[in-house]
Amino acid sequence: MLDDLELKVFYNTLFSRRDVRSQFSGEEMDKKVLGRILLAAHSAPSVGMSQPWDFVLVTDPDIRSRFKDHVYKEREAYEASLEQDRAENFKRIKIEGIMESSLGVVVTYDPHRGAPSVLGRHAIDDAGLYSVCLAIENLWLAATAEGIGVGWVSFYREEFLGELLGIPKHVRPIAWLCVGPVTHFEKVPDLERFSWQSRRPIEPFLRHNRYESQSDLDQVVYLPKDGFDL
Repeated sequence: MLDDLELKVFYNTLFSRRDVRSQFSGEEMDKKVLGRILLAAHSAPSVGMSQPWDFVLVTDPDIRSRFKDHVYKEREAYEASLEQDRAENFKRIKIEGIMESSLGVVVTYDPHRGAPSVLGRHAIDDAGLYSVCLAIENLWLAATAEGIGVGWVSFYREEFLGELLGIPKHVRPIAWLCVGPVTHFEKVPDLERFSWQSRRPIEPFLRHNRYESQSDLDQVVYLPKDGFDL
């Protein structure tokens, strides 16, 4: 068990995590730090111990440039679907740091890993996909603790990225992560800073015993009102 100081450091790391876009410094990534971050990702829990992820480390500037061009075509298509006021606000939001970051880390999901009998996927096949998301979260938190920024790019078509990187047809590219040293981490997430969306309090998201019930929650959980509370 962690002591109080260690707990505060852990929770500070968790709450400090940001989806980085504009703050990459462009410095070269320290190989030892990258190794620790990737090992943290690889240490994530996975259904049936299948470890269904792979990590494609993308440093080639041509590949990154081609991916960025594709991302901006998808951005334009999304912007065209918005109402005018929302579209004007969206123009202010940077959605990627593909060229500014030190490298891209593409995390994939191989549903064949551990097949045909993956323990735990009998009733919930998507448990393998959830495992990959846990690896990404581990990577993100480890990077934050190391002072390294991570930005998840989601404006792409899986088919395009699969062909760009030569990924086998049965393997899904789940995330292109922009990774690298940063000048700073923003105190407020970008989507809040640009008034796109705000983080809501936890209370409306809690239910008790049944989905429609929010009664007697105070008998089950204490929620700190101001800051971190040990």
